[in-house]
Amino acid sequence: MSDLRVLLHAPTAESLSRARRNARNLQRARPEAEVLIVANGGAVAAALAEPDDTDDRLRLCRNSLVAQGLDNPKGLTEVEAAVVTLAELQTDGWAYIRA
Repeated sequence: MSDLRVLLHAPTAESLSRARRNARNLQRARPEAEVLIVANGGAVAAALAEPDDTDDRLRLCRNSLVAQGLDNPKGLTEVEAAVVTLAELQTDGWAYIRA
């Protein structure tokens, strides 16, 4: 396990695009780093509409899916609530970056 654990928060479609770039750049610079992208709000629909090579690091907020009436047919990983996941991971020492 790496000492570098980075949590990228993407609440909008634009921030999801930045988070995906950030994740790729970070993995290229620090291959051993753990990187997660937590998407909520408008980023959830964007993530479903545009698959990406970072989707294995992506976590979709189930509350956002339900609120927007969206399905997750590709089976991307879901978390109960972005706010809970963000708080718990930061408590576990993950570095938070809003994309």
